[in-house]
Amino acid sequence: MAQIIDLIGNTPMAELAKLNPKPNVKIFAKLEGNNPGGSVKDRASLNMIRSALERGEIKPGTKLVEATSGNTGIALAMIASLFGLEIELVMPANSTRERKVTMEAFGAKVTLLDSIEICRDYAEEKGASNGYFLLNQFSNPDNYLAHYKTTGPEIWRDTEESITHFVSSMGTTGTIMGCSRFLKEQNHNIQIVGCQPTEGSSIPGIRRWPKEYLPKIFEPERVDRVMDVTEVEAVEMARKLAKMEGIFGGMSSGGACAAALKLAQEIEKGVIVFIACDRGDRYLSSDLFG
Repeated sequence: MAQIIDLIGNTPMAELAKLNPKPNVKIFAKLEGNNPGGSVKDRASLNMIRSALERGEIKPGTKLVEATSGNTGIALAMIASLFGLEIELVMPANSTRERKVTMEAFGAKVTLLDSIEICRDYAEEKGASNGYFLLNQFSNPDNYLAHYKTTGPEIWRDTEESITHFVSSMGTTGTIMGCSRFLKEQNHNIQIVGCQPTEGSSIPGIRRWPKEYLPKIFEPERVDRVMDVTEVEAVEMARKLAKMEGIFGGMSSGGACAAALKLAQEIEKGVIVFIACDRGDRYLSSDLFG
């Protein structure tokens, strides 16, 4: 019988049945909300904690600290509890209440600050002090290696090696960096497409980082194309995914789907996979579905 930690990964893919108007282009959503913690971040969180334990960087009694916009925090809170580790999660104050309460339900301490940049600065300062270990998803190779080891191979397997385009929102960039590494090794012609918000748009889970906060794990040469998505497009597509496809995800899932559909209009034939990175119930106290 599997334990909860064994159920991370091997998420299903669902083909879009109504939103895709092109019969010769298949579009699949990789349903990462089916992970036990409800998002794609379960993968990286498990790999970061487990790898640090294996290397002896953390041990029972070590206190973890991490800045998060939400999904990574929930995943880390869940996995830290399974390993008996204390964790403080630092999150922007405008995050939905569901996120904060879920982290606390897993036993985490949650600190709310003004912005994700301020949260990152706070976590780095605390990680430099005695007694705290900063996982630092923005610079930690174990973030993208989780997707090199699991997400990429699953997509390659489940498309029967036929994927032509991979689309992912870019936040920490761990998902797109790891999947790009693996998929390009299988077929260098696979197009890796990242999506980011347009200037002035606010989309939880997708970032347009100031240069000084750009994740250190990000290697731009591993992304063939970056597509900008507006906040309105992300919201409208999240709602359409729920109403028309039965896929209940957040704004970042809507943004990635919007990019995938734009891409489909440009090609005559292909197999596009996009990451639907979490579940829509994370956003019920917002006006996303209101």
